[in-house]
Amino acid sequence: MGVVVRYVDKNGCVIERFLGVVHVSDTTATSLEKALDYLLSTYDLSISSLRGQGYDGASNMRGEFNGLKSLILKRNSSAYYVHCFAHQLQLTIVVVAKKHKIVGSFYNSISRLCNTVGGSCKRRDILREKQRENIIKEIASDEISTGRGLNQEMSLKRPGDTRWSSHYGTLVNLIHLYSSIVDVLEYVGENGHDDSIRAEADDVLEIINSFEFVFMLHLMKQILGITHELSQVLQKKDQDIVNAMNLVKQI
Repeated sequence: MGVVVRYVDKNGCVIERFLGVVHVSDTTATSLEKALDYLLSTYDLSISSLRGQGYDGASNMRGEFNGLKSLILKRNSSAYYVHCFAHQLQLTIVVVAKKHKIVGSFYNSISRLCNTVGGSCKRRDILREKQRENIIKEIASDEISTGRGLNQEMSLKRPGDTRWSSHYGTLVNLIHLYSSIVDVLEYVGENGHDDSIRAEADDVLEIINSFEFVFMLHLMKQILGITHELSQVLQKKDQDIVNAMNLVKQI
């Protein structure tokens, strides 16, 4: 468990410091509470001095009765709990978007694609090599520019509902790697070691080559791109809660 503390120094400036990592045998709220007590006592700190606590949305952290939040509040009623605004926004967007049938189907296809292309080290290596070949061709034909920080290696990672902007990042990478991904699926469809793997590669290839999939890919990138910018603002160290709420309302 990683622990970070925020405090106000003598000059009135908000300081944030990484306190340390504590090994926990399990992730129950009581085990986390003991681990937190141990780490704080190491630096001669006490839960009684806390004036705030913040975690993600896991039930063992924010549970109303048995979560770590509640256990600490029983000992110190001044340790007010604040859910990460950026994390709340991420969960809201993902849940609302997936309630739409077509969008839900689109993300199911994304999961199948990630499993098929990234299901083995060999396929990931093929994707990397195909992308390298495509970049070399595009540079030779002056389709893309070269320079420091440009044309960095990309990968196709499965999006996670609790990882901020992972859905947006997956879509951005998918667009950049699209032609290379098609090459990998065609290769797997012809040379896969198993009938089911070859069939899945062919099915996924047909899906991502459809107009509906490509349209949803660019549509969701545009939509999530708007909230991605907001997420970056919400995670700034100097952000205050009043301005954060105004930004959320403006979106």
